[in-house]
Amino acid sequence: MPKGFTYILECSNGSYYVGSTIDLALRFHQHQIGEGANHTKKYLPVKLVYVETFPRIDLAFNREKQLQGWSRKKKEALIFNQKETLPELSKNHTQFPRN
Repeated sequence: MPKGFTYILECSNGSYYVGSTIDLALRFHQHQIGEGANHTKKYLPVKLVYVETFPRIDLAFNREKQLQGWSRKKKEALIFNQKETLPELSKNHTQFPRN
């Protein structure tokens, strides 16, 4: 049985919120009634759009921190099961001027 969950919520303004918990149903309910994070409280209602399960909460928390650093496009690739696009989205496309 899973001991941790990493989840992505879509807020009413279209933004994404990434979190982790040991009780997904309770945490989702808390978000929905405005007892969740400040961000989700401002943009109710929220919709659960992605979940990963883990055998330990520390692994779920580490994944939460990883996903929080991802761009919107990378999060959407995960949400829409387009994982094959993640390597390209992970590349740094910043062009530095050459001297």
